[in-house]
Amino acid sequence: MDARKKGLPRDARFSAQPHLGSLIPFFVTCAAYFLLWIPDDPPSWVGALVKCLPVLSLAGALRAHPGGDCSSLLQAALLFSAVGDVCLIWPHAFLYGVLAFGQAQLLYIWAFGFRLLQPGLLLPVLLFSLPFSCLLLSHLQPDMVLPLVAYGLALSVMLWRGLARGGRARWGALLFAISDSVLSWHTFIQPLAHGRLLVMATYYAAQFFIALSAFQGPRLKTN
Repeated sequence: MDARKKGLPRDARFSAQPHLGSLIPFFVTCAAYFLLWIPDDPPSWVGALVKCLPVLSLAGALRAHPGGDCSSLLQAALLFSAVGDVCLIWPHAFLYGVLAFGQAQLLYIWAFGFRLLQPGLLLPVLLFSLPFSCLLLSHLQPDMVLPLVAYGLALSVMLWRGLARGGRARWGALLFAISDSVLSWHTFIQPLAHGRLLVMATYYAAQFFIALSAFQGPRLKTN
């Protein structure tokens, strides 16, 4: 039955799902990244392209199959993420990468929206983010404190809004937070065995679920 006949908002309906064929480039480019494993290579533009192709493939899939009002926001966020991926290849461009990913987080927040406020979800987010942020700050150089604090705040809000939206957005937000947390620990606190592998596996999975959240409507309250 049509959502309007049920008295539901138009955007509460699930959008048409993307064709599997449109997601094949994402899986192929992910496989290429892990097979080539560019983190072990010197920074190069070829490596940067290999790293950001999976995210660009997701942006292309969204463009080919628009998933509603938030699709354009997610496409823009994925493009900023790709810029961040490129910047993080070169250590001297790290803060530019943080800036690009910060913009991506703001766009994800905008896409997830504040329709379902769910303030109770803030407590578990704060219980994790505040102690971790305090630990991280004690290991940062002074010039990195402000940018990373701002980014951490944006990431925490994105996690809150993703959890509130539910569905694929929830899993994408959780995986993104896990990926960034592992990256921060691995980079600034203590290197982890297979840390880079865990970072990239959770990162690509996060972007995959967030991109597919364009094809879910807002979670509806049940009586």
